[in-house]
Amino acid sequence: MAKRLKVGVLFGGRSAEHEVSLRSAATVCAALDRDKYEVIPIKIGRDGSWQLPAATEHAFLRGVADEEARQIALLADPTIKQLLVRDPRRAGESVGRARWRHQAGTEQLDVVFPVLHGTYGEDGTIQGLLELAGIPYVGAGVLASAVSMDKALMKSLFRDQGLPVPAWKVILRFEWERNGQDILRAIEAALSYPVFVKPANSGSSVGVSKVRAREDLASALGEAFRYDRKALVEQGVNAREIEVSVLGNDDPQASLPGEILPSREFYDYQAKYVDDSELVIPAPLDAETTRRAQELAVQAFRAVDAAGMARVDLFLTRTDCQLYVNEINTIPGFTSISMYPKLWEASGVPIGRLVDHLIALALDRATGRAKQETRYSPHSTLS
Repeated sequence: MAKRLKVGVLFGGRSAEHEVSLRSAATVCAALDRDKYEVIPIKIGRDGSWQLPAATEHAFLRGVADEEARQIALLADPTIKQLLVRDPRRAGESVGRARWRHQAGTEQLDVVFPVLHGTYGEDGTIQGLLELAGIPYVGAGVLASAVSMDKALMKSLFRDQGLPVPAWKVILRFEWERNGQDILRAIEAALSYPVFVKPANSGSSVGVSKVRAREDLASALGEAFRYDRKALVEQGVNAREIEVSVLGNDDPQASLPGEILPSREFYDYQAKYVDDSELVIPAPLDAETTRRAQELAVQAFRAVDAAGMARVDLFLTRTDCQLYVNEINTIPGFTSISMYPKLWEASGVPIGRLVDHLIALALDRATGRAKQETRYSPHSTLS
């Protein structure tokens, strides 16, 4: 029997999307074939601590407190690629003392599958650590993750690449606190109600508000600023919500499109994870609109130089059937009700094959990076 790959599934995190991450990780772990992979669930707590389960994996993935969980660490050292476990017998000793030891059974992680949504996971931070540690990982790299997480930079990049995006304005917290009335006038000069207000760096519609009049704009900005120093005010569009999953590295492929029929006025956190919003897969679109949606999704994926996986959210206007790119999510939801795996299943790729493919893409990308020179030696023919 071939050696099983050690796959670290990284979940939880210091994010408002912590609970969603737990659900996504449970789905990914269940989909990984235990004949092919040795699955190592690694939980990052709300305080940023890293843990390995001592009790059952299933309870750990649900977020049940594990009093015997082992505190672990991953060093940014490519010569180790190994989890270190804190020795509880030496917990009270100074940082300078050797209180960490190698954890038997987790040596040389072959690949990490990050299922961290939102800040400190989807924003390039964990990707940077894994790059430094020299461990292959599923999904986009540092730059694509950071740009895609920051909706202001993401939309600017989409616009510069010629992708159709609704109008927006970026508001910084200090600007709002210093010149609130001027900011309100500037928003109303550039956009018309209704508008959507959201944190620039967040996901799962956390902190998002729909605003129909000036009297609600201040409170919506205050809600967005709870989660980020930068807020977006976006032009509301009377549109259907279309989503496309993308899979691949240099030659990405798009799934069939799906459509969201939210249980609430718009697809907020409650509609996504609590209420019974309807996912229509495939979306009832004509052949040309389907082709165009898939084309825009791949263009958005390439615009940010994404890798592995992403879900691209689109608007299809109800009046003139124009498509706009709303955003790209480089670590899309992987829960049992999430669009990303469901769209691929409808496109002929069941979740078991999907996670296999994602791991293969991660390893292939790491192989390509390993071929790059890290030392410069001028050719002798150069004068």
